[in-house]
Amino acid sequence: MTEYGRGQGSEPWHPEDPYYGDDGWGGQQAQVGPQSPYGGQPQHYPEQPQQQQNHGGWHDGQQTGYGQAQQYQQYDQQYYAGHTQQQQSYDQQAWGQGTDTHAQYTDVRYTDPQDPYAQQAAASYGGDQSDYYGTPDAYPPPEPPSRRQAEPEPQHTDWDPGPDQGEHAFFAGGDDEEDEDDDPAGGRKARGGKKPKKSRNGCACLVLVLVFGGGLGGVGYFGWQFYQDRFGPAPDFAGDGNGQSVTVVIPKGAGGYVIGQKLKEAGVVESVDAFVSAQQSNPDGKKIQDGVYTLEKHMSAASAVDLMLSPKSRDNLIIREGLRNSQVYALLDARLGVPEGTTAKVAKNDYKKLGLPSWALNHPNLKDPLEGFLYPSSYAASKGQKPEEVLKDMVTRASDKYAALGLANKAKSLGLDNPWQLLTVASLVQAEGVSHDDFRKMAEVVYNRLKRGNPETYGSLEFDSTYNYIKNQSKIDLSISELRKYNNPYNTYYVKGLPPGPIDNPGEEALRGALNPTHDGWYYFISLDGKTSKFTKTLAEHNKLVDEFNASRNKN
Repeated sequence: MTEYGRGQGSEPWHPEDPYYGDDGWGGQQAQVGPQSPYGGQPQHYPEQPQQQQNHGGWHDGQQTGYGQAQQYQQYDQQYYAGHTQQQQSYDQQAWGQGTDTHAQYTDVRYTDPQDPYAQQAAASYGGDQSDYYGTPDAYPPPEPPSRRQAEPEPQHTDWDPGPDQGEHAFFAGGDDEEDEDDDPAGGRKARGGKKPKKSRNGCACLVLVLVFGGGLGGVGYFGWQFYQDRFGPAPDFAGDGNGQSVTVVIPKGAGGYVIGQKLKEAGVVESVDAFVSAQQSNPDGKKIQDGVYTLEKHMSAASAVDLMLSPKSRDNLIIREGLRNSQVYALLDARLGVPEGTTAKVAKNDYKKLGLPSWALNHPNLKDPLEGFLYPSSYAASKGQKPEEVLKDMVTRASDKYAALGLANKAKSLGLDNPWQLLTVASLVQAEGVSHDDFRKMAEVVYNRLKRGNPETYGSLEFDSTYNYIKNQSKIDLSISELRKYNNPYNTYYVKGLPPGPIDNPGEEALRGALNPTHDGWYYFISLDGKTSKFTKTLAEHNKLVDEFNASRNKN
């Protein structure tokens, strides 16, 4: 490399160039052949290297000389060592605007310091020399240090997306501070090597794409769902079902949304909103009751509503008024698919866990503590359910009904000790009455006979139904002698007053009759046709009706 400012990888000077090997810028004519750049004169080199700021180009005054003498051998070694800073230092020291320090070359002077080659061309090339700088293929003329520029970087032919092409540090995985490593003087890199490339990292771009893409997708999905929920039609199946039957249990007090949820869980309807809309559109939609329904899967909401309003879909367990607990237990065993006696055993062992009110507990001599609390109604009972689950539902309904009717508050006003006795009266009214029209009169018969000082029975009820209950039978042909001999707390022919507890499960009409009896003075009753009852006030009147009844039976 020469001192003319060629960068790395530049072409060398042509060997026949008259300036080949000329290292100085003193304004003198170059000599042919190899020579020392300072005409063979000894030069002085400072003991300490010159700093960069001391030789920045052209000077207005005298150029300072070298401090101490150095041998050519020392200078040449330092000069050819490739130290750019020293080379520039000597170049700039040799170039002066005023008096030149190398005085032996005085035959050529520059009038224009900015164009050192204006007068030198004639002196540099003789008639027998070729002009290597005047042809189209000539080498570029040397320039003074102040005009030298860093050689541009070679252009890249392949596109490089790496961080050395200006890629942001976030995508390159690097730091912006790493871009400051280049030489601040000329932007050059160290000789013999390139700045190592930063490692490219495409993961950051991929993560950003996934994050933004997922965010946009999520917003779009939830926006569509919101639109469908607010403004779009609810999803709904078409048709009357796929033929696959399914049993659905609707709890008591369930509204449209609860019913719709049950149907959706069973696969009957496709959405809750579709069922609610169909129920509201149907004039009788609110008449859907609790219970067990046999439906089909994949039904339209409108078809499901229509079928639930039809008796064909109802598959509930019906407990009618006046059934004894023993009869209810048998029905539950068959309905739930459990062995016979399972429900009765649960009732006997766990009756205190089924929700009885406090006034229904701790009564002596009871045949069944749950008697009177398996309220007559329609119940959702199907295979797979446990007996205690259905029993608890029945007890809950009974307790709710008794509280609503005010049994606890009205017992005293009827001459009874507690609501337990009022419930027992209602069970007797239910057992002996034939029709709903009989219940109020039948209740008066009970209250009148319970009075210990009454002139007809003197405190004895003498109801056949109590004897049949303890015997677990339903007979009408019973002899008086048989009835009066059987010693049992439930036998009202043997014991005065009420039996220990209810003898069946009374319905609402019987309960209302017991709460609001007539006051006509009735003591006796008899049914001649099994459909209606006749009431009398005296035993004589009653005996006449008994004779009538026996005569009609003998004819048939």
